[in-house]
Amino acid sequence: MAKKTETVLDLNKVRNIGIIAHIDAGKTTTTERVLYYTGMVHRIGEVHDGAATTDYMAQERERGITITASAVTASWKGHQINVIDTPGHVDFTAEVQRSLRVLDGGVVVFDGVAGVEPQSETVWRQANQYGVPRICFVNKMDRTGANFQRCVDMIVERLHGNPVLLQIPYGEGAEFNGIIDLFKMELVTYGDDMGTAIEHHPVPESHRELAETLRAELIDKVVENDDYLTEKYLMGETINDDEVLAGLRAATIASKIHPVLCGSSLKNKGVQMMLDKVVELLPSPLDIPPVTGHHPKTDEELVRHASDDEPTSALVFKIITDPYVGRLAFFRVYSGVVKAGSMLLNSTTGDRERIGRIVRMFADRREDIEAVHAGDIAAVLALKNTFTGNTLCDSDNPIVLERISFPEPVIEVAIEPNTKGDQDKMGEALRRLAEEDPTFKVEVDDKLGQTKIRGMGELHLEVLVDRMLREFGVQATVGRPRVAYRETITREVKSDTTFKRQSGGKGQYARVVIELEPLSDEEAPLAKDGFLFVDEIRGGTIPREFIRPTENGIREALQGGVLAGYPVVGVKARLVDGAFHDVDSSEMAFKIAGSMALKDGVQRAKPVLLEPTMKVEVSVPDEYTGTIVGDLSSRRGIIHGMEPRGAGTTSIRANVPLAEMFGYATQVRNMTQGRGSFTMEFEKYSVAPNSVAEEVIKGGA
Repeated sequence: MAKKTETVLDLNKVRNIGIIAHIDAGKTTTTERVLYYTGMVHRIGEVHDGAATTDYMAQERERGITITASAVTASWKGHQINVIDTPGHVDFTAEVQRSLRVLDGGVVVFDGVAGVEPQSETVWRQANQYGVPRICFVNKMDRTGANFQRCVDMIVERLHGNPVLLQIPYGEGAEFNGIIDLFKMELVTYGDDMGTAIEHHPVPESHRELAETLRAELIDKVVENDDYLTEKYLMGETINDDEVLAGLRAATIASKIHPVLCGSSLKNKGVQMMLDKVVELLPSPLDIPPVTGHHPKTDEELVRHASDDEPTSALVFKIITDPYVGRLAFFRVYSGVVKAGSMLLNSTTGDRERIGRIVRMFADRREDIEAVHAGDIAAVLALKNTFTGNTLCDSDNPIVLERISFPEPVIEVAIEPNTKGDQDKMGEALRRLAEEDPTFKVEVDDKLGQTKIRGMGELHLEVLVDRMLREFGVQATVGRPRVAYRETITREVKSDTTFKRQSGGKGQYARVVIELEPLSDEEAPLAKDGFLFVDEIRGGTIPREFIRPTENGIREALQGGVLAGYPVVGVKARLVDGAFHDVDSSEMAFKIAGSMALKDGVQRAKPVLLEPTMKVEVSVPDEYTGTIVGDLSSRRGIIHGMEPRGAGTTSIRANVPLAEMFGYATQVRNMTQGRGSFTMEFEKYSVAPNSVAEEVIKGGA
């Protein structure tokens, strides 16, 4: 395909948004309508038919879920909108996390019947973490049991949001016939099934009083978040609609309020109005604070503004392996211009990368472009040593942008190739899949001669093994899932260890004294991989050049605990004393001494086994509530609450150890005659009971 030069858009008219929600709330269906109404597709593809544009992987079409975040570029009323359709299943939460890191705004889709669901809470929390302003779209208002007000109340109760109603539904469920716009005070209805024959009417008398009350509340909330409008209000001056809209936009961008819209994506109602609010209320790259980073060598803090005139800086947020063109790296340009044919520095690794072919993505289709400007999102082909979280920048003005942090895997399985020919192919396939997915880890157990793969859940690993078979042609046998346990210590100890070896010539000598203690809650955020190292050496008892090797030795020893060989976490190690020999001491000696000191200390610090505990939410018809509660309790679950979800359904929330949840999907279907469903996400690591710990230590788990 020939390259073509693009017209540079006004940055004020660029929107980088994500469609985020719980699984099955209608994200992909909504994205499909966005593409249709913006003219990017001429026929709507449905998720249930396996024809959605952004669900292009075979695994997505078969399962009817989104697995990988897809980027598409569309145009609406003179604005360029870069849309990322993200997964809703908790096993793929890293896809949401890395997308939110580079987005300026989000549309959070809620199911009008179910309201705020567990993964809605997770993505909302992630959006808070990255400071992403968002608007809310209450979808599926045409479904039986839809309740708009209950959904709004749940946004307050479960998400601690500040919802501001811009629309209310005109009828709910089978009676859903249109949308009342509280801003323009009109009723919008649709004269055809495709949602293109939009009709505008006065607000019906039956809803006028409610609409006027809610409009007054809308204006009050905007005024209380804007000093200028507050002053005008107190002076008794009239506030016009343009001022209200400007105040609404400013408060939305500052995440002080969360505008709420409604509709039915499947029935093609409300999506154009949602697009209008995306361009009116969500930020452009110029509306968000400039990005900060640090100099790779001096650690000096640096700032980059969204301007083509600033030095180039871009963050790679996603890698995918394309069977036809090789590795594709998605990136967001924060400053400067990335041009095809230019050389950039990967400041994270120190490698220089040639920017070859740049493409604008349209799900699995792509369009070649010459350059990507500040504030825009695109993809580049064939980068050799650049992966998720790496920074690309101008060699003369290096900067490292903040990396993306990902959760650790909680489940593992052993995998073996079926034939000798599959052996080499499997290694390459696993390497490439791990490059794509930072939450997918591959580990070779030398003692057992086994390859283990670790991920976020059963579905996560199932999809990756399926991809290995289809995309790389690898036939492999997968063992049963195992829990990724951890070990920790429960008391403070002091470990004084000397490593001494003499064999003819130059010997080895190092003495290390460390104090180990459990990591406090306040210190946990400072710890990398659950370990905090503090150098308290005074008076040169250990020379500076031996401090880092000592820390490295301790970190290596943490990878295999003393109970069952699982990684040790939640530990603070203070290096307080030591000794060296002018001739016999070396970096290797101190590394070994650090490792020995750690092993000795952990052994005496009353180590315990930790197991991953999951936050589980089960939705079941009311008559099965007692059965499910009893079953969860038998799985060592702690019930945290039950709440009605409408339409004769109850939601049960509990914390349950992961080890007890394998195969639960089949069990819950059997117990509820196929009418129950559940979601599960990692909550925390908890101390395993003695009976469980003994089984695991014996190798019974």
